[in-house]
Amino acid sequence: MLKTHRPRTFVARLDSRTESTPLARYLLRAYLAGLPSGHCYRDTAELLLGELFANAVQHSDAPGDRHIEVRFALVNSRLRLEVHDAGSGHPSLRVAAPDDERGRGLLLVDQLAERWGCASRPGGIGKFVWALVAPAPAPVLVTA
Repeated sequence: MLKTHRPRTFVARLDSRTESTPLARYLLRAYLAGLPSGHCYRDTAELLLGELFANAVQHSDAPGDRHIEVRFALVNSRLRLEVHDAGSGHPSLRVAAPDDERGRGLLLVDQLAERWGCASRPGGIGKFVWALVAPAPAPVLVTA
């Protein structure tokens, strides 16, 4: 009998507050530390998770007592990040004016993620935004 390997998924629910963003990144670092190749995803994944989590806090129209859920899983050598919230709005790319101090986070996600998207949550309340992170190439060592 062939056994299928299910990806190990990490799930946590955090307060919907800006102050929870560093905790989300810390949990991601801890998850990646437990993976043999976790270091290959860390920098990009932390940046993307921070942007997705901050967007969920800032732009969600959900009641303030709702939590934001983060999920991480390694699937076919890609790190899948998900940020779930109870809000009804879906993110969309926009062009920020040169003097805008905000509005570039989703552009970073679009540029750094291999793919990303948004879907309705099972059960119909809210949505989740996901991003796939490819492993960073190994550094090239130059010898003199």
